[in-house]
Amino acid sequence: MTYGQPEQPGYGQQPGQQPGYGQQPGYGQAPGYGQAPGYGQPDYGQQGYGQQDYGKAGYGQQPGYGGQMQPYGVPGQVTSDERTWGMAAHLGQLLLGFLAPLLVYLMKKDESPFLRHHGAQGLNLAITQFVYMIISFVLMFVLIGFVTFFAMIVAQLVFLIMAGVAANRGEWYRYPSFMAWPMVS
Repeated sequence: MTYGQPEQPGYGQQPGQQPGYGQQPGYGQAPGYGQAPGYGQPDYGQQGYGQQDYGKAGYGQQPGYGGQMQPYGVPGQVTSDERTWGMAAHLGQLLLGFLAPLLVYLMKKDESPFLRHHGAQGLNLAITQFVYMIISFVLMFVLIGFVTFFAMIVAQLVFLIMAGVAANRGEWYRYPSFMAWPMVS
């Protein structure tokens, strides 16, 4: 209440009447309309208009993207040797180009589904980036190719490092589809 101004009663209140339990002075309730317990606090137990229950997943990693993805359903842990070969399939491209994932894929695909996955992912990246390099070379005649070539190199370097680190941790990493078209599996 401010001094000098008369107090205005809330809806459904008589002048001079004290507000009821849980009501703020000046804010009354319309008769017959219920209110959530604890005035001013939403009732989280009820689902209102426009609210949807998406389960208890909450925020976090979406299934099927990065992380511990195992497309072949292989139980058990990834060995240290497999992690090293998986990392070589990705980071070896910095030195050997497409030969690194090709060698890992051809030599180890029958021994380990983990290495088959990482070898195939590395080959998909190498093939896709080769196509992008040809497109950038053609676009260099209209000068935009210099920008696309530089962007392609930076993106390839970042994703190779991310995939190599994930393979070294024993994770089933998948490149985004715009970077590596899924051709070899």
